[in-house]
Amino acid sequence: MKRMAFVLTLLTVFGGMLVSCQSNSEQMIEPLAVTDPVRHDSEDPAIWVNRKNPVESLVLATDKNKDGALCVFDLTGKMIQEKNITGLARPNNVDVGYGFSLNGNSIDIAVVTERLENRIRIFLLPDMTPIDNGGIPVFEGEEQNAPMGIALYKRPSDGKMYAVVSRKEGPTDGTYLWQYLLEESAGGCITGRKVREFGTWSGHQEIEAVAVDHELGYLYYSDEGVGVRKYHADPEARDANNELALFATSGFKEDHEGITIWKTDEANGYIVVSDQAAGKLRLYPRNGKSINKPHEHELLAVVKTQAKETDGIDAAADLVTADYPSGIIVVMSDDKTYHYYSLKDIFNQ
Repeated sequence: MKRMAFVLTLLTVFGGMLVSCQSNSEQMIEPLAVTDPVRHDSEDPAIWVNRKNPVESLVLATDKNKDGALCVFDLTGKMIQEKNITGLARPNNVDVGYGFSLNGNSIDIAVVTERLENRIRIFLLPDMTPIDNGGIPVFEGEEQNAPMGIALYKRPSDGKMYAVVSRKEGPTDGTYLWQYLLEESAGGCITGRKVREFGTWSGHQEIEAVAVDHELGYLYYSDEGVGVRKYHADPEARDANNELALFATSGFKEDHEGITIWKTDEANGYIVVSDQAAGKLRLYPRNGKSINKPHEHELLAVVKTQAKETDGIDAAADLVTADYPSGIIVVMSDDKTYHYYSLKDIFNQ
């Protein structure tokens, strides 16, 4: 398959930042692979990078249904049936965490929201063994308690890992999202303890997509139809519950959906947001407009993909193989599949 690269609004590198210049035409980047279809309804992907052997990395993806699944794919898009977690009650979003301390070992985990059971599930990677004693209840005591989005945050200073969970419906009083500290339980499983309620909601649609920048310490979520909101990821940060920015408020055809952080180094890169109805990805500077304006995120580029009605997305610049020399971005498509694109193709690096 021929691979094309383009940027609608493009860009030269200046001090680690991208400076805009206009392109006269818009082309579509083509996927290097398209996964086997899921059974019901594709929704959200997460990438697990195998540090020892990158070609054996995995893509996890939800099949959203009352009899749904967390599906597992290899880098060719082939479903690995024996790793699939079936019988989940409307799994919605999934994320991956590295280096959780359990039973004296450093492990990697996958965490998925199970909406109809009002809980999150946790699985050991790459085996996909459950390590949550049947699940961790979320939004307990709330009438609006159906979880949707999830993002993991590992605090650099002490390695504590947190799960930030959004819900299908929520209040407008600044407590739409809840944050849980993940801890080892007495039985050798993982449990969760609520440590924060936060998050402005416009009341317009819902909050689903959540993403965390571990190195810079920020959390982003889509207030659908309005924009992307930014907060501190650390629940103990000063002014942790104060909104730092609202951006990406214009240019979207309909909903703001999936969010991922594309890291080009420790501090630079892009916040990528799915423009669902347009089939496009919109890119914003990860570290803001300048060193003095770290919370001003102006549009840098727009990329059109072949995926349909894209919801969830995930990027891993550190997953480097012969096919993905600059890393990979996985994009959900509404035809029950997920598309794999080379990050190199986006800017033709």
